[in-house]
Amino acid sequence: MEEQKDHTISFRMEGKATKAGTILRHVYKALCEKGYDPAGQIVGYLLSGDPTYITSHNNARNLMRSIERHEILEELLKAYLEGL
Repeated sequence: MEEQKDHTISFRMEGKATKAGTILRHVYKALCEKGYDPAGQIVGYLLSGDPTYITSHNNARNLMRSIERHEILEELLKAYLEGL
């Protein structure tokens, strides 16, 4: 018989969200400088995991690969919810 879980699991990423936010801003700027649509490129990267969606301009690709995709998603969600 399957056990029913009715509690919420807490997921915290202390300290990493700030790093992710800094990197996202850097990557956003690099993508804009190269004439790309930053939102589309970042979404492509998040969905596929393919780093070629991110320009290598100003080391953006390496910086983006230095953080986990779930950290990026957390930072984006946090920024969105704070704007509501």
